[in-house]
Amino acid sequence: MSQPINKENFIEAKYDVFQKFHKQLAVLTCGEGEDFRCMTIGWGMMGNVWGHPGSALTVYVQPGRHTFGYMQDREYFTVCFFPEECRPDVMTLGTHSGRDGDKVAPTSLTPKPLEHGVGFEQAELTFVCRKLCSQPFELEATPDHVRNGIYKKMDPHYFFIGAVEDVFGTVE
Repeated sequence: MSQPINKENFIEAKYDVFQKFHKQLAVLTCGEGEDFRCMTIGWGMMGNVWGHPGSALTVYVQPGRHTFGYMQDREYFTVCFFPEECRPDVMTLGTHSGRDGDKVAPTSLTPKPLEHGVGFEQAELTFVCRKLCSQPFELEATPDHVRNGIYKKMDPHYFFIGAVEDVFGTVE
């Protein structure tokens, strides 16, 4: 049975926040109207920080990603969670660069304008976040296996913490 989710009930809603990024398909968007960037993400966290009323969502973006500049320059971002049947389209957003053209066009995904960003009609659950801070991972503060593994051949990710300002969708 589906449960409608909104900004009034998302904290109490019955879904496993520890599994959202681990098992479900997520897309990060930043920008507004026709001028937005999006990318598939697999790393993220949900919780509370700094006594913020409500909750926060943290995402991680590599500086080389086309979406990164938008994340640096814009005040809002969204995180959209998709059902499994959208996997091919969501993976297209993660494996093609917006530098090469409109990567949404070859998918069946429909961008949806929001008050502070862009979501997708096919998303089951969308979080609209106001950016609180961003900062790169400091390599010297990461564990050796991370520094010598993931970051041996790439620059460290930046993390972006956003205050959840709106939520809409459903959960099973």
